[in-house]
Amino acid sequence: MSRDTGVQELIDGALHGSGVVLEEVVVTPAGRRRVVRVVVDRALEVTGDVTETLPSLSLDEIASATHTVSDALDESDVLGEQPYTLEVTSPGVSRPLTAASHFRRNVGRLVVLTPQDGEPVTGRIVRAGDDDLTLLVPAVKKAPERDEIFAYAAIDRADVQVEFSRKDDTDTTTPEDDLNASSDKEN
Repeated sequence: MSRDTGVQELIDGALHGSGVVLEEVVVTPAGRRRVVRVVVDRALEVTGDVTETLPSLSLDEIASATHTVSDALDESDVLGEQPYTLEVTSPGVSRPLTAASHFRRNVGRLVVLTPQDGEPVTGRIVRAGDDDLTLLVPAVKKAPERDEIFAYAAIDRADVQVEFSRKDDTDTTTPEDDLNASSDKEN
């Protein structure tokens, strides 16, 4: 068993039952030290179709996972005597979506999806199942808004898009609306 495999098994076991799962662990040399980079995400308790947005990990949950991982590494000799720096994080939006669990965790988000046999499609994930997902593709030019189903096996690449504001946010008032409302009250 390699050192990285031993570290991964140790961390995976330490996080079991915590509501957080290990996504990736990478141990790299950095001078006289090593850097242990651990990527964790929320454990999925659902099976089948997911149609609602799941909450991201909070800073408190990341901190708790960091303490759990740190304690497990300190109590074990899996890293030997060489000092290390521990970095625990959650996956960022730059990580491509490659597994069904990635799509399930990103229901409600805007993605650019490239099918193996077609052009890239931009849309919002409205359902993610065991084998496929449904993407709500917005209306463009003369094409109406539509749902498209993509099998995971037929997807070449999928990336989450950063949105600073959404058109369907519940608060649709503008500063001008607030100004007009307050001036109406004064009259």
